[in-house]
Amino acid sequence: MDLTLLDALQRHAVRRRRLALMERLGDRAALIASSLPRPRCYAGATYPFRASSHFLYLAGVAEPDAYLLLADGASTLFVHDHDAAHALWHGPGPSRDEIAEAVGCAVRPLQELDSALAGLDAMTLPTPDLAGCAALSARLGRPVAPGELAEADLPLADAMIALRLVHDAAAQACLRRAAEVAGRAFAAGAALVAPGGSERAVRAAMEAVANGEAAGMSFAPIVSVQGEVLHNEAQRNRLGAGELLLVDFGVEEEHGFASDVTRTWPVSGRYSPTQRAMVEVVLAAQAAAIDAVRPGARYRDVHLAAARAVAAGLVALGVLRGDVEELVADGVHALFFPHGVGHLLGLDVHDMEDLGDRAGYAAGRTRSPQFGLGYLRLDRDLVPGMAVTIEPGFYQVPAILNDTAFTAIAGDRLDRAELARFSDVRGIRIEDDVLVTSDGHEVLTAAIPRTVAAMEAAIHGA
Repeated sequence: MDLTLLDALQRHAVRRRRLALMERLGDRAALIASSLPRPRCYAGATYPFRASSHFLYLAGVAEPDAYLLLADGASTLFVHDHDAAHALWHGPGPSRDEIAEAVGCAVRPLQELDSALAGLDAMTLPTPDLAGCAALSARLGRPVAPGELAEADLPLADAMIALRLVHDAAAQACLRRAAEVAGRAFAAGAALVAPGGSERAVRAAMEAVANGEAAGMSFAPIVSVQGEVLHNEAQRNRLGAGELLLVDFGVEEEHGFASDVTRTWPVSGRYSPTQRAMVEVVLAAQAAAIDAVRPGARYRDVHLAAARAVAAGLVALGVLRGDVEELVADGVHALFFPHGVGHLLGLDVHDMEDLGDRAGYAAGRTRSPQFGLGYLRLDRDLVPGMAVTIEPGFYQVPAILNDTAFTAIAGDRLDRAELARFSDVRGIRIEDDVLVTSDGHEVLTAAIPRTVAAMEAAIHGA
């Protein structure tokens, strides 16, 4: 993808987004903070800086400790002027004129922000970090905390949610770029999958692509033969013959947009008969869910389509018995598929989860109390321009399967003798990024091999 063209699209997009937000807010003012560098072990040794997603969405630049003020129909960005000491240690930073050219609005010194805020009752959104929220609190003279929305800030939150739910052309181009680089990362990782290899080496090869071709990773990768641990970020294991390697990996492209993809590979290059059968169940569930993605569809129904396919597959294999609809209604399938089928995708890998269920759930909808369904991160009706992940799975989690508090719902509908045949399947997940289009959907990550034959070829042919 032409990055120069992508940069131009982004510059125009951030201006349109600010105008659209101000139109929604009317005469209300808003202050959007970037965020502060976060110390890793002492003040001078920081984690790689990443501006808050709301700031990136509206400003498009990753300046630390910067603030975007929207007031009286105008946008003004307040930034630090880079001094000689900054140039000594970090090189010369961009001038205010250069930043103004990139952002398309007035850029003023940060020390002028307090006077600009005088007399304004500005709304804000918390940054993800406590230090950034503390700085916002000091600027606005009221408490601001990560993950907490003040009543006065709800109109701004709702306006941002409405805008960020539907990706404009620039955002869609960025999502495609993130998917594109992820494809090359998966190819690099697959080349190192073999008995005797290591989780760490596979991750390193994939990270090298993400860091070399884009801005890095969109989250801490999961590269694990312990696929039953859903968010396993530790890579300490060697790859054993006959094992499955679950790889959940995403790229953050240059403007902050994410991809999020999972594949489950056979370490030996071929799935065993039991592994193949269960991978086919998960693939059928993913196909059913993707097929359900279209404008007007309720995402909860997309999840239930996957749940029914998992239940039907397990009935066909003899692991479960009974009526598929009843198994899903009772949540029996969730013993093996305990999470939601996916989430929003955008500038955050779980887009806008800093705003909680206000972003993920439509007005009047709340999380189910049922195990499994209660983990569904999104319950909105889909519209063109929304991006979601579709990621069903099958897991044998001892903490679930050995606990009668969870398994009692199954009763005699769970055949443990048949389940024992699948002892070489610890966890399987297949995940792709899907854009809702005017007439259906587009799988942004379709180029990454995901059929049984293609995933075997990715390993066996490496």
